[in-house]
Amino acid sequence: MKAARLLHDLGQSIWLDNITRDILDNGTLQNYIDNLSVTGLTSNPTIFDHAIKSSSSYDSAIREKLAKGQKGEELFFDIALEDITRAADTLLSAMRFGFGGHLEKAAGK
Repeated sequence: MKAARLLHDLGQSIWLDNITRDILDNGTLQNYIDNLSVTGLTSNPTIFDHAIKSSSSYDSAIREKLAKGQKGEELFFDIALEDITRAADTLLSAMRFGFGGHLEKAAGK
């Protein structure tokens, strides 16, 4: 039995403190849920700020939102909420199979 699954079976929840578009797009989050028993996610504006600055995965969404007139904090939180929504949807698989599942975001305002 994998150590992560053993910890889960003993009642320990394994959380990932790093929601990024890259791990959503490339299947890494699903792999963590399926193979490492990750049942919770947390993030905050600082984590998203770093993710957006460090990855080209956000470039097209930023351009699209700028073209629609969004900017600043509104644009930032809209993008962050898109990723949080996708992460929550991905966690549904863990909840459906009885592994729990928790998502938190520390609000910036």
